Amino acid sequence: MRLFRRSVLSAALLPALLLLGLAGSATAAPTWAPAATAPIHPGVQTDTAGGGCTANFVFYDGPAVYIGQAAHCSSTGGQTDTNGCLAGSQPLGTAVSVGGASKPGTMVYNSWLTMQARHEADANTCQYNDLALVKLDPADAAKVNPSIPHWGGPNGLNSVGTTSYQVVYSYGNSALRLGLTILSPKVGFSMGDTGGGWSHSVSTISPGIPGDSGSAFLDSTGKALGILSTLNVSVPGGVTNGVGNLRRELDYLHTVPGFTNVQLALGTVAFNGKRLPLGL
Repeated sequence: MRLFRRSVLSAALLPALLLLGLAGSATAAPTWAPAATAPIHPGVQTDTAGGGCTANFVFYDGPAVYIGQAAHCSSTGGQTDTNGCLAGSQPLGTAVSVGGASKPGTMVYNSWLTMQARHEADANTCQYNDLALVKLDPADAAKVNPSIPHWGGPNGLNSVGTTSYQVVYSYGNSALRLGLTILSPKVGFSMGDTGGGWSHSVSTISPGIPGDSGSAFLDSTGKALGILSTLNVSVPGGVTNGVGNLRRELDYLHTVPGFTNVQLALGTVAFNGKRLPLGL
């Protein structure tokens, strides 16, 4: 969007500019494919230079449609390299294979690369800001539905975090499950916010495993809570997962030129947290 000098913006022009969307107003959501038949949706597998992950939420900005994955899905380092301000990553422009898409998508945003370019110094931001956007080829945009499989939603964006033992929902799609989608829906509870609010520690009946990275998490009301980032095995009580706070990750994204108007796409299927996990 061009920047106009204040002197040329007359009162008569302002209404026209607002109608044209030149004042940064939200754009209307695209027309989504039916949820029952859409081949591209949250929960499909992605592959970035051999790094297999699970897509989380769908995002859009006008006609541009993105699917989210964890920033670490493009990591060039080891499994323990979790500090996004230090760890290596494939560059922007890297092709990403997206399940259900006819053409590869393109990684156009990566929080790790952004933080490194900005010399981010906040320790919690560096550790937990773990979001990447894959722009879908225009030929595939009409094949997308933003609803979370099994659970439905999201019906909004969580802005308040979680409390201990609040119920959470997710849908993983690790290749290690050999295509057994009955194991994909997960229900569990939050153990509270961590990292200064940048992350949530969660425990699910079936913990997230390698390949589930990036999975979408919903809170107890169906709002988008965050994305699966880490597997924690050294805490009292067993295995938990670290889930990055999506609101904070989007706030950070919105400070990047070219992504200020990217919005979370809401599901077309109503959230239903009363469904049983394990596909029942």
